[in-house]
Amino acid sequence: MASSTVGAQPSFSTLAISTNEPVVSVDWLHANIRDPDLKVLDASWYMPDEQRNPLQEYQVACIPGALFFDIDGITDRTTNLPHMLPSEEAFAAAVSALGIENKDGVVVYDGKGIFSAARVWWMFRAFGHDKVWVLDGGLPRWRASGYDVESTAPGDAILKSSAATEAIEKVYQGQMVGFTTFQTKFQPHLVWTLDQVKRNIQDKAYQHIDARSKARFDGVAPEPRKGINSGHVPGSKCIPFPQMLDGSQTLLSREELEKKFGQEGISLDKPIVASCGTGVTACVLVLGLHRLGKTDIPVYDGSWTEWATQPDTPLSTSER
Repeated sequence: MASSTVGAQPSFSTLAISTNEPVVSVDWLHANIRDPDLKVLDASWYMPDEQRNPLQEYQVACIPGALFFDIDGITDRTTNLPHMLPSEEAFAAAVSALGIENKDGVVVYDGKGIFSAARVWWMFRAFGHDKVWVLDGGLPRWRASGYDVESTAPGDAILKSSAATEAIEKVYQGQMVGFTTFQTKFQPHLVWTLDQVKRNIQDKAYQHIDARSKARFDGVAPEPRKGINSGHVPGSKCIPFPQMLDGSQTLLSREELEKKFGQEGISLDKPIVASCGTGVTACVLVLGLHRLGKTDIPVYDGSWTEWATQPDTPLSTSER
């Protein structure tokens, strides 16, 4: 089977695309969507107050052949914090259940443009898979370009999504899972813990940028999750994630991104760490920095939800 793709159809690794660039265009995806070594993932996820069901929306309209990646399902089961990065074994089991192999290129999209897809892009990179890109402009851009969507997701795609979540649960319960087709290689420098953020307040080795809205960062607007005070980690700076995107929800050019970071006093020559509310939109900042050649930016996975619920962590506000 594998030899039939040689010559007649180039393998994914030979397609004209670079891992230095974090996004691909809808035109590129449309031209390459039938490549057997390309997997497309719908990683749509929405804030709780939006009351949108990403799996239902996927079943109504998805890019042809796309699989559903459940951000709330492919998570660490040992914590109450939302959608934390799972263990290596759990991620490998879930991704294998989706039918993804290390040789595959992965393109991730979401229903907003660039929102939750960046989180899954970062997850793959955190587990050592660099052949992963975000679809620039996501499903809205795909549809606006006149490309077809599937109005009924194939049954096996729904089964694979369920199998991925079940595989995660088995791993955390200590049960055997089936053969894994995907091997992980964890990149610890891309994932920060609570203790690292605490230390950074003292030594200030990293510039800490927060992707939440200015009002939440300043402590004048409530957090979307009940029981959590708003505010920010002392010494951090606010760059709301929409500032990485243009009006059509595509990633800004290098020049525009450099300008945005410069305006907020962020030096691209010094180390940076990103956070947000629950570790999702911080990845949009990381996506923008990746375009600027900063490919080693860590995300504080627990983000504000973890920080603000600790008994001993300092909280700053900018109330005037």
